[in-house]
Amino acid sequence: MTDATTTTPYGAQTETDRESTDEPFEGVYPAMTTPFTDDDEVDHAQLADNARSLERAGVDGVVPVGSTGESATMTHDEHVDVIETVRDALDDIPVIAGTGSNNTAEALSLSRRAADAGADGLLLISPYYNKPEPAGFLEHYRTIADAVDLPQIVYNVPSRTGQSIPVDVTVELAEHPNIRGYKAASGDLNLISEVIERTRDEAFSVLSGDDGLTLPVLSIGGTGTISVVANVEPERSCAMVGAALSGDYDRARALHHELSPLVRELFAETNPIPVKEAMHIRGRGGPHVRSPLSRLSAERREALRELLAEYDENAPGTVDPETVDPRTVEPAAGDAE
Repeated sequence: MTDATTTTPYGAQTETDRESTDEPFEGVYPAMTTPFTDDDEVDHAQLADNARSLERAGVDGVVPVGSTGESATMTHDEHVDVIETVRDALDDIPVIAGTGSNNTAEALSLSRRAADAGADGLLLISPYYNKPEPAGFLEHYRTIADAVDLPQIVYNVPSRTGQSIPVDVTVELAEHPNIRGYKAASGDLNLISEVIERTRDEAFSVLSGDDGLTLPVLSIGGTGTISVVANVEPERSCAMVGAALSGDYDRARALHHELSPLVRELFAETNPIPVKEAMHIRGRGGPHVRSPLSRLSAERREALRELLAEYDENAPGTVDPETVDPRTVEPAAGDAE
């Protein structure tokens, strides 16, 4: 694993300390994978161990049963069981549970069950397939926010849902006292910038949902990230975000470039296929993903193993990106976290 001196999000900084703020969500929130056994069952012992490992690494919270957690292939009972396992495994950091659906009644039911299971907040993907009009978006999110008294994050990921949430809708939703954040996974910095600009007067956080864009999003006023790469390199991810939030952009840029080869490799095939393989290499559960996903291709596995070995041998801030990039890869079409 990475250098033990970086065991808190900002422990690797030398001269700047992160200043506390009143932002509802700030810092690094790994979008947790869900480990499965070879029999396709949730591996709760490994899940709990992974959660504890992330907490020890210094992340600010965790996000189970989202897209990276393969929520689309899990039953509602499995969702709730995963939330309970993660909540029970942790001491202090919040659990933000993925509870979205294209069916408002279903999302509401799952959100209520997540709250009963101990979730500290909710991540709600926008309704997919249905393609609602602005009024439909507003009604969907307000219905859940009115009924469940937990801080909630609106999740905009048009590559998976087929439609981007209009900025006007997001700005209106930010006025609701329970809608406290926005996961930005559109890849459109102009749109993200407008959301940040127009919600500055609200208690509302904008979190990057694309690992490759986390630093740019932070530079325009974002407050953190819901991250895939943080499952594999939590110390480096926390150090990068902490440096940016403290205004140390020289260090943040260096860590961004250090992480970039791994980010590219983790999105070379559909998420969460590569990150499950990376977790397997790191001893954090098997590589099994549920159908219709399939295991990482054999030629990618060796490249990923070699890449992770370079990170294992070097402390955060000391890796030359050119030495750890085994190939130039393109993200899988339409992929997101």
